[in-house]
Amino acid sequence: MSLIHALVARGSTILAEASTDEHDFSQAVQTILSKIPPNNSKLTYVWEQYLFHYVSEGGLTYLVMADDAVGRRMPFSFLSTVQRKLATAHPSPPASPHALQQSFGPTLSDLLTQYNSQQNPAASSSQNPDVLYQAQNELNQVKDIMVHNVEQILSRGERIELLVDKTDTMAGQSLAFRRGAKATRRKMFWRNRKVMALGAAVFLFFIYLFIAQFCGAALNRCGS
Repeated sequence: MSLIHALVARGSTILAEASTDEHDFSQAVQTILSKIPPNNSKLTYVWEQYLFHYVSEGGLTYLVMADDAVGRRMPFSFLSTVQRKLATAHPSPPASPHALQQSFGPTLSDLLTQYNSQQNPAASSSQNPDVLYQAQNELNQVKDIMVHNVEQILSRGERIELLVDKTDTMAGQSLAFRRGAKATRRKMFWRNRKVMALGAAVFLFFIYLFIAQFCGAALNRCGS
């Protein structure tokens, strides 16, 4: 159970990011960022065994990628912490790509390590009664956050383009099938012609043998 990748972005421009995994999830992350609406929203996207949780607020997007076994309370608690720390450190963050990587990237990395090391939340709650109340409050908030599959963020145009590609492929296969069927019919036609010609030759040969019994091999005795 772990948080894998976290970032802060303005629109589709990533300002800072950190990761605990060596795999490259940039394509999936960029796809999700490009589909997030400009209005304030909270959402979870499902992609294979991973969950992409994000909070979009004030023109900034806070996103964390996690294993599906982590659940949703901890990732959104993580995002709330990221929001508070960013607001404190950078009240007006710049919009250029990776502008906060050096200053806020280490903070994201530390938070990922901190949250991933929380192996026993129940023990922590027993030591601090306020933690249990905060966790319950966060859980109630997370219940209202929708969950979508990543495939649902594909636009209608992208779906149509995909459908056109499939249609073109099917059309090409259909054309190839028609050409193959035509060639097969032509081949069968000439094969039937050969069989008919051979049959006719055999038939004439048997007639010749029958007549040759009475007229001789040269067919000259019947005339006399």
